[in-house]
Amino acid sequence: MTAAALAFGATAASAADLADPAAPAAPAPFSFSVTEIQFQLGKLDNPFNDTKSWTPIVTLQHASSWVFGDVFFFVDYLDDRRTDVSNFNDKEFYGEFYAYFSSAKLLGMQYGGPIKDVGVVAGVNAGADSNYLGYLPGVYVDWKVPGFVHFRTQFTAVIDNSDAPSEQKDGWQADWSFVAPFELAGQFFSFEGHVEYTANSRNKTFGTKQSDWILGQPQLRWDAGYAFTGKKDVFFLGTEYQFWINKLGVKDVDESAFQALAVVRF
Repeated sequence: MTAAALAFGATAASAADLADPAAPAAPAPFSFSVTEIQFQLGKLDNPFNDTKSWTPIVTLQHASSWVFGDVFFFVDYLDDRRTDVSNFNDKEFYGEFYAYFSSAKLLGMQYGGPIKDVGVVAGVNAGADSNYLGYLPGVYVDWKVPGFVHFRTQFTAVIDNSDAPSEQKDGWQADWSFVAPFELAGQFFSFEGHVEYTANSRNKTFGTKQSDWILGQPQLRWDAGYAFTGKKDVFFLGTEYQFWINKLGVKDVDESAFQALAVVRF
C-alpha cells in the first residue's frame, strides 16, 4: 500500500541527509520506490446474478515518493472463470492511479497537532471489460496517529467519463487508507488497507440511480520472508477481508469475503 512505502521512504531520506550534512544538494527526483505483485484467492459475489465464484486476482501495485508528493497505482487482473451475460470479472483488467501534490514539499508548509500534511490529489480509475473511466480530483490530509506509519483521508469528486449506456452523472468519494506495523513473538506483521464511501448518482441514459456503497479491504500481513530467510519486507503471507455494502451500487447486495493473500515486494 502507499502508506507502507512512505514509511520506507522516510527512512531512506533521513539516511541521505546524514551522509554529508555540510554540503547542500539539490533534491533527488524521488526518494524511494516500492513495487509489489499480490495474489489473492477468495469466493466473491457477482452482484448482477446472485452467484459466488472462486476468483483469483493478480495485482501489480506501485508507490513512490517524489519532490512534489507521491504516486500510487495498481492494476488488477480478475477472472472468475464463469461465463455469464453480465461479463462480470471475465478476464477483467481494472486499475487506479493517483498523484498526490504535497503542500509540505511544494510550499514548505508545516502543520501542528495531529495533521502531518495537506495537499491535492488527481486520480484516474479505469476498467477494460466494464468499459469504465472515471476522474477523481480532490484533496487529502495525512494524519499523525499513534501506532500507524501512515493514516490518510482523501475526498474527491467522481467524474464518470465512461461510454454510454453505463455512464453516470458525477458523484463523490471519501477514502481512508492506513498502515500499522507491529511485532509479535519475534515476528513482523502489518495491518493495512483502506475503506471508502462512494456516493453514486443517476445513469445518464436510463435515469436509474446506483446505490451508494461502502467498500473495505483491510489486509493482515505476516513477513514470511523474514521468518524463513531473515530478509525483511520481501515476501508476505496473510489475508484480505473484503466487505462491500451495496456492491457496485446494487442495492442490498452485501459482500463479506476472506481471501488468501501472498505478496512479493521489489
